[in-house]
Amino acid sequence: MLLCFVFFDLLGRFTTRPDVFCPARKGNMMHQEFEWIEEIAPDLVEVMAQRFTILRYIFWTGPVGRRTLSQELGFTERFLRTETDFLKDQGLIATTRSGMIITIKGREVIQGLRGVMDQLAGIRQQEKELASLLGIERCFIVSGNADEQSKVVVAMGKLVNESLEALLPDGKNVIAVMGGTTMALIADCLTPHLAEKRELLFVPARGGLGEAVEIQANSVSAKMALRTGSKHRALYVPEQLSEEAYAPLLKEPSIQKVVKLIRGSDAVIHSVGSAISMAKRRGMSPEVLAMLRKAHAVGEAFGYFFDESGKIVYKIPRIGLQLEDLTKMECVIAVAGGSSKAKAIAAYMKHAPRQTCLVTDTGAAKMILKK
Repeated sequence: MLLCFVFFDLLGRFTTRPDVFCPARKGNMMHQEFEWIEEIAPDLVEVMAQRFTILRYIFWTGPVGRRTLSQELGFTERFLRTETDFLKDQGLIATTRSGMIITIKGREVIQGLRGVMDQLAGIRQQEKELASLLGIERCFIVSGNADEQSKVVVAMGKLVNESLEALLPDGKNVIAVMGGTTMALIADCLTPHLAEKRELLFVPARGGLGEAVEIQANSVSAKMALRTGSKHRALYVPEQLSEEAYAPLLKEPSIQKVVKLIRGSDAVIHSVGSAISMAKRRGMSPEVLAMLRKAHAVGEAFGYFFDESGKIVYKIPRIGLQLEDLTKMECVIAVAGGSSKAKAIAAYMKHAPRQTCLVTDTGAAKMILKK
């Protein structure tokens, strides 16, 4: 009950004085308040949304019975009995011979909460619109902009963990993992619960980048294995090789074994990078950088560089996962946030398989939907 009072106190400060903040500022403040509430009670916002949905449906259709509510809203009758008893005890609904009806107090609560609940529903609607626009199966959006708020990436990491729990089947699963700063932060968010009823093997989706060890794919996959109490395999070869060096390495039995595991993975977790920054990270030559700029490259994933229309303008010869391997995987999770990544995400998604799940933030989502 105390948490509910906290929620309504926070809500009141932003809904009863609309003259205090401009709409944009008010929206940002509300997002921050939700994040604080979720830190204290992660399930509180979800419970609020469910009860508001029940309350509003009774307002729209009352008098109405629990069986009809169950059929229309998709909740079990047992769950609805608990929730409607709570709403009745709060004086928000009343029971008549014809069914449940809204009370005057219930109407006031609906009016007071409509704005904030519509904001929550707005993010859900954004997810549907973004998934449809990008031609992928699903999209999850966290509030904020990763370019400005570092903890947004942590929120995305928690969503990656939840998505894997929902999407991975029980039993053996091989998960290919890309490297990078975002992926290193995502690794910290995985939990041992993910490995319950599952035998997980994490493998690097590519060789080393010649960058900081802690953000290489080998290190990230090892960290994910450690966090979940699982196993991992390493691929000790450079990502970028000359054609002369590339072919002989693929004939090595030890490398062949790991590459076979990688390319036959059940799932992959990867990020999407901005083209020029990724090229610089890879230490590419000034000539290649100039070529990428001339070709208007905006995004990079799996060693492929894309322009804004999605056209592949450059490809790095590499040992590891190839773009075409994704079509055979049941679970593909792409993680990228920040308004600066909007063009890169949209460009890569023109090649992403249908079963892709994008985890992003409102900073990137709004930019993509705007265009």
